[in-house]
Amino acid sequence: MRSKALTTLVIMLLAFGVSACMVSYAVFRATTSDPLPARSSHLYIPQIDNVGAAYNNEGEPIETLSYIDAMALWRARKASWLTLLYATKWQVESDNPLIPATSLGGDAVTADFFSMFDVPFRFGGGWTADDDAQRSNVAVISRHLNETLFAGQNSVGREIRLDGQLFLIGGVLEDWNPRPRFFDAGSHGTVYAFDDAGDIYIPFTRATDMKKDSTFVYCPTASRQSDTSHWDAYLHSECDRIDAWVELATPVDVDRYREYLRNYAGEQQRLGRFSWAPNIRLRNLTDWLPYWRLSPSTSTLSMLVSASFLLIVLVNVVGLMLARFMRRAPEIGIRRALGASRVTIYGQFLIEAATMGFVGGLFGVALTLLGVWGAEGLFEPNIARLVHADTSLIALTVLLAIAATVVSALYPTWRAAQTQPAWQIKIN
Repeated sequence: MRSKALTTLVIMLLAFGVSACMVSYAVFRATTSDPLPARSSHLYIPQIDNVGAAYNNEGEPIETLSYIDAMALWRARKASWLTLLYATKWQVESDNPLIPATSLGGDAVTADFFSMFDVPFRFGGGWTADDDAQRSNVAVISRHLNETLFAGQNSVGREIRLDGQLFLIGGVLEDWNPRPRFFDAGSHGTVYAFDDAGDIYIPFTRATDMKKDSTFVYCPTASRQSDTSHWDAYLHSECDRIDAWVELATPVDVDRYREYLRNYAGEQQRLGRFSWAPNIRLRNLTDWLPYWRLSPSTSTLSMLVSASFLLIVLVNVVGLMLARFMRRAPEIGIRRALGASRVTIYGQFLIEAATMGFVGGLFGVALTLLGVWGAEGLFEPNIARLVHADTSLIALTVLLAIAATVVSALYPTWRAAQTQPAWQIKIN
């Protein structure tokens, strides 16, 4: 009876320890995964220090670019693909009187945006470089906005009113919501990295003509705030607010572009705009995500806490298994006297441990599913909704439980296998 109680206790301890670890892992996985795995190693974000040591990020250039630098990069076209963008908001009005006007977010982007980030379309497509140059009134809208305004019908060729101006709809996106929202994190704000992607996209040049500012601006002033009352002066100030991305296919291309950035910054120094040595960075998306620390600290902390809890559980499991196995010393002694080898004893006890781990894993799966369902009580809603249980998480839960139990059983099994047959026979 006591052996059954010890077995039950081992199984339940494992279930709780493994499930706590796997729920935290599910959150950690959701917030640290690569949002664009097929292209992340080729997408780079250029940084140019235009504010100097008094205002930069401890020697690191600001994440976004000034309008002056962004336009210089765009006109130079030193990369095969380049997009400028910034997050902003529009007042959206419908011709349908039953649909009230509303303020919606999105991005002002250049034409390469949609190809660079593999943005999927339900209807139509993006605009051309000529539309950028001509500052055309064209727009791409989200599937959600299309369903709201046009009942999900193909709205390409129809018009939408943004800030009182008519725009021709050129495309409707398919569901597209990369996590984290990496592409405009600088101008949208890194604290909002897990917000949904925007509903409206218009040409960068058109938004500039409309005097649309970005959601987040960093200015090298005492207040760090921008002054848009004199728009042209603001555009040509050193305020940083524009995200820039380039696509570079080979290491040679990367080296060439880095050299171009260094030469450009050096030229600005010679012109007297910068009073410091060229300070540039060029990181790809893979390196950018950990540098930017877009993953919420709570997910990392919960992962560490739950891993520590699992370790404590395993220490207790070792003690329980040691007690369980050593209670069977007489049985082991008799089997050894009858010719059973230590390898046989090892095999028997490790199989028993694996079986307990498997059962504990099944209970752990149930608790993990419950934890994933209740993640909203532990994490912010925009984080919790990303957490899901799939086949890989379930399989990993069971495998972790089995592996943890077998590892925990190694020392108790070794101690049990050292039992001397003569001692047990004499005692009995």
